[in-house]
Formats: sequence, C-alpha cells, structure tokens
Amino acid sequence: MKSEPATNATDIGHISPREKAEILSQALPYIRKYHGKTIVIKYGGNAMTDPELQKDFAEDVVLLKLVGLNPVVVHGGGPQIEGLLSKLGKQGHFIQGMRVTDQETMDVVEWVLAGEVQQDVVGLINAAGGKAVGLTGRDGGMIRAKKLMIQDKDDPSKEHDIGQVGDIVSIDPSVV
Repeated sequence: MKSEPATNATDIGHISPREKAEILSQALPYIRKYHGKTIVIKYGGNAMTDPELQKDFAEDVVLLKLVGLNPVVVHGGGPQIEGLLSKLGKQGHFIQGMRVTDQETMDVVEWVLAGEVQQDVVGLINAAGGKAVGLTGRDGGMIRAKKLMIQDKDDPSKEHDIGQVGDIVSIDPSVV
C-alpha cells in the first residue's frame, strides 16, 4: 500500500494551475493598489501560540514583501507578560480592560515585548526567508506616548490613572 506524501502550508503542488491563476487574479488588484506602500500587521492571539500559525504568519509577511509591499509588524504579548508577572509574584491589574503600569510592571512589559516576543517574531520572519529587524517604541524616539487617564465607565465624574504609559499618541512616519 502506497502512502500519500505529506503536504505543508508552502507546498502548492496539489493546487491546479487553474486554481493558482484564480488566486493570483484575485490578489493582483490588491498587490497593485498597495505596491510600495507600508502596511501595518497586528500579530497576536492564537497566531502567536500555535507553531503552525506562527510559521504561516512569517511566510505571509515574507510573501507581502516579495510582491512589493512593506510590512511592519506590531505584536502583542499579553499572555507572556502575565506569565512573567506571575513568576515574579505580581498580578497584572486592569481597569476597564487597560493594563495599569507601575514602574515594576512597565519594566516587565518592556523586557517581555522587546526581548522575548520581539526576538521570536524576528526569528520567525528571518527563518521564512525575510530580513526582519526589531525596533521598540523607544528606539530613536519612534513612538511618543502620554500618560493616560480614563473616565470611569460607571461614574463619568471619576477618572482612573492607569500608570506611567498610555496610548500611542503618534508614530514618526520617517521611521516606518
């Protein structure tokens, strides 16, 4: 008995020439529209935890670059942050879905995102044939942030101070 060869996400040999042409004809208008443009991709959730999805994500980023787009990946890392806070005996605190960031929490956030997570993302893209580099918001003053006060959802007369760093106010377009 002959076994079927294993296929993976990058093996397109099983796709007929007609199907390949259909896929390309559907993609071409978008490739033309966004050729040479910078596009921002938010990478998070299950795609960051499932090895197959990680690989697929990295291959897709490389493909976007190969067809002439300039992908910029912005990644999450909430579970990784919570994991390290827990190991340090500290519990993350949220107000209305926003993380409260005292200095110790901010140190953990920066270490996890700029260290562990960013290195993983860069490594995945490079392993898929890309030429990725990692930057943080602090690099070159690329991201400017301000302290964020949020209004209480139940009592609009109250405001909550959620810590040292809040929403991104602007990203310097010269660096992307």
